[in-house]
Amino acid sequence: MEVLDRAGCDTLPDEVVVERVRGGETALYEILMRRYNQRLYRVAFSILRDRSEAEDVMQEAYVRAWRYLDQFAGRAKFATWLTKIAVYEALARLRRRVPQESIDLTADEKLETMQTRDDNPEQQAWDGELKQVLEQAIEALPVSYRSVLVMRLVEGLNVADTAACLDLSEEAVKTRLHRARALLRQDLEQRAGIVAAQTFPFHLSRCNAVVGSVFQRIAEIERHGAQ
Repeated sequence: MEVLDRAGCDTLPDEVVVERVRGGETALYEILMRRYNQRLYRVAFSILRDRSEAEDVMQEAYVRAWRYLDQFAGRAKFATWLTKIAVYEALARLRRRVPQESIDLTADEKLETMQTRDDNPEQQAWDGELKQVLEQAIEALPVSYRSVLVMRLVEGLNVADTAACLDLSEEAVKTRLHRARALLRQDLEQRAGIVAAQTFPFHLSRCNAVVGSVFQRIAEIERHGAQ
């Protein structure tokens, strides 16, 4: 695998990087991985609530995206296409883990259960643990709300991109976000923006490990020929 010369490459648009990777500059794929590691980790974790499994989803998503890069037609943003691959993989794992659990929330009883939790996040926040409380509150949300909230408020995706990644209508995204926010107590919601960008961090050491693992798998595929 060739060594990546990062000089001048980090600022290349996704579409340019994709075309160059398609043209044989496989090392440039590292740029895309490092560019979207944080997003894919947060999205996968928001669905699975398991850090190790979220990293597995990331690796699988990157490998699948690389193998099918020629099928990326550019009709959607590369980031959206890549995120959808991660979402599908995470949801498939969730269904295998708990096949009896519905992914789509429909029961009002679940809302009532969330609204009556007695964990007093406001008091914990005032004790200087806002970041931890925010993460716990997000993790406690039903998955259909949690994934929307993470994409919109934590990752900062707009409504259209969130809808595209999750295969939802824009109205459904707005509704789920509204309900998700309603489940977070008002006092916590007012201060959540202070630390939202730091929740579910994906540190550099883990980023390096994921990049290395993906390139090992790509190298094996190249040796044996893509199926």
